[in-house]
Amino acid sequence: MPTGALDYHRRTKHSPRSVREGSTGLNFDNKPTPYKAYVDLPSIPLAERIRPPQQPALSAIAEPTPDGDSRRERRPDRETVTTLCYYAAGITKEIDLRNRTKLFRAAATTGALYHVDLYVVCGDLEGSDDASTADRDLEAGVYHFDPRTLSLDVLREGDYRDVLAAATEYDAVTDAPLSVVATSTWWRNAWKYEARTVRHAFWDSGTTLANLLSVAHALDYRAEVVTGFADRPVADLLGVDPEREVPLEIVPIGAGAPVPSSASADIDPIDPATETLSPNEREFPLIHEAWQAGTLEDGAAAESWRARGPRENRTIGTRDPGNGERVPLEPVGHERASSRPLHRTIRRRGSCREYEREPISFRQLSTVLDRAVRGVPMDVRGGADRSETGADPPLSFVDPYLIVNGVDGLESGSYHYHPDAGELERLQSGEFRREASHLALDQRLGGEAAVCIYFLTDLEALVDALGDRSYRAAQLEAALTAGRLYLGTYAHRTLGGTGLTFYDDVVTDFFAPRAAGQTPMFLYTMGRPA
Repeated sequence: MPTGALDYHRRTKHSPRSVREGSTGLNFDNKPTPYKAYVDLPSIPLAERIRPPQQPALSAIAEPTPDGDSRRERRPDRETVTTLCYYAAGITKEIDLRNRTKLFRAAATTGALYHVDLYVVCGDLEGSDDASTADRDLEAGVYHFDPRTLSLDVLREGDYRDVLAAATEYDAVTDAPLSVVATSTWWRNAWKYEARTVRHAFWDSGTTLANLLSVAHALDYRAEVVTGFADRPVADLLGVDPEREVPLEIVPIGAGAPVPSSASADIDPIDPATETLSPNEREFPLIHEAWQAGTLEDGAAAESWRARGPRENRTIGTRDPGNGERVPLEPVGHERASSRPLHRTIRRRGSCREYEREPISFRQLSTVLDRAVRGVPMDVRGGADRSETGADPPLSFVDPYLIVNGVDGLESGSYHYHPDAGELERLQSGEFRREASHLALDQRLGGEAAVCIYFLTDLEALVDALGDRSYRAAQLEAALTAGRLYLGTYAHRTLGGTGLTFYDDVVTDFFAPRAAGQTPMFLYTMGRPA
């Protein structure tokens, strides 16, 4: 009997006792490489020139996906693929530390283990306008992005977008000239985090896709996240074995290039050889059992699952506001907000390892929350459908809760954030630095941070409504929102942030009674970096 989402989540919870008794040393001689390297596949160098997205980061993360009908004349090209892949998963900086060079990727990932890979499935794409030769076009195919060389490994030649269309039965995929598929290689994360890797797969793909969506929207392309698809056909298309590597999400980019009606979704199997990740790969049966419980068989099943999702601003797994004191946010307008471009923000982003105990301003916190927590364009929550204001609907599966310990103009305490109203509801007053540190796995960063932002959901209600696959959607919504919080934070010169792990049930108890029955999905912290 497969392990369902509720059982998996329960069995992978952290508690003071589980962490104390389960702590083991890491075998660095067996540490997996953070790259997927094929043994003998042709590769295509991407465009020599990256197109840096110039839009301010605070605008890009808040931008709703452009309407498909209004963008039909704008087609992604080879340079677009370069820019999307580089700013989502590329190597953006090198730092020399203790006689070795450390390579930093565009998006944050647990333990800097970089287990998320990107694949491109596209029709024929043109080269840039100033390309000197025709071979700068990118021919239809299935490709793997190699961040080491900024190139594409050629897995299949030809237009296979029909496979994704059949696996999803979703118009945005059928109409897109290209789609990006994110995957996770289990062992590359499980080396350190063992069975919790299913959680981390969505944490880390979420921060990666936050970059990808922001870049796509900054370049004025339609893009959204598709979580409902038949798992096995997509894995077969990419030539991956779900025992080791699984597809997580599909992101269709652009519109107006429908899959040819004569296309067939039948494909021959491929099994390209890859270099060994480490001397000995360990297996964790709980990972695959939990994964298997949420799989979908075909496109019809995906369409049926997607149709059960919330519509018209309904939510599942969240809590209604109470009668606590409301504090309206005070975000600055676009004319006064940081104008740091998205590409510079992505390059600046780090994972803060020490905070100064100096307060940040309420307007800084307000601006980051206002821009970042606007909802994720995701198929199961209505896709790219937007409200009358033009904004994506508010969060559908998770509630943001805050512990505030260092914000000028805002009383210290705990809060429930209501993004649709742009208000914080005070739950408790007081300084909670010691508690914030304890909740964050007794890490001092939690107590030093000016703000800790938790995302919680009622997992039982979610699984009851949408089945085991909803666990993926809730983890992803929390993580992708946190990825936008990263970008909103690092758009400010004086701010830094990082994600932390936590004691699950202790977090629930701290935010009770409001959070009774909910469980944490993600923790993001921000403050002034030391």
